[in-house]
Amino acid sequence: MISVIRIVLLIVFVGTAPAAGAPAQYGLDPGQSSVGFTYRFEERPIQGRMPVSRADLSIDFNNLGASQAVVELNVAKARAGFVFATQAMRGPKVLDSNNHPRIRFVSTRFARAGRGAVVDGQLTIRGVTRPVRLNARFFRTPETDPAALQNLDSVLSGSVDRHAFGASGFPSYVGPQIDIQIKARIVKR
Repeated sequence: MISVIRIVLLIVFVGTAPAAGAPAQYGLDPGQSSVGFTYRFEERPIQGRMPVSRADLSIDFNNLGASQAVVELNVAKARAGFVFATQAMRGPKVLDSNNHPRIRFVSTRFARAGRGAVVDGQLTIRGVTRPVRLNARFFRTPETDPAALQNLDSVLSGSVDRHAFGASGFPSYVGPQIDIQIKARIVKR
């Protein structure tokens, strides 16, 4: 996970990238990446994790609008904080991992926003596709030369309403809003 001290010491990408002619291709370092989510179970916040099974990223820091991302998550290996919640989340009333083993995000637009970016895209859960917006920040890793964009840490965050995707099981226990935080190490290919 990215520590607060590390974030403070990193240089934010916006406006600092060297000139480049085309988007750069990046891959995910799964050992340095995690997709976390928070939901409310009987009014208490509970945290879970879901592994990334695929990430194809093309990022142009000089023309952010030319960037693209496709990310898939492995529902069958997701953890919802405790055993019974994990079983219920993977089951047919929520994510239905037997019939829908992946969650897929495909970007439709990258745009600068303050010291970061917004990433709009289409999110598919349980075969239902809806628009979603994520807030993004990219940081050079401490071991990276300040002039290079080889290894980057990214933090993306947003929220979804699980009912919009038909993942409505157990509404008397679990609230509708799912907060997402993705911490990822991306490596230039």
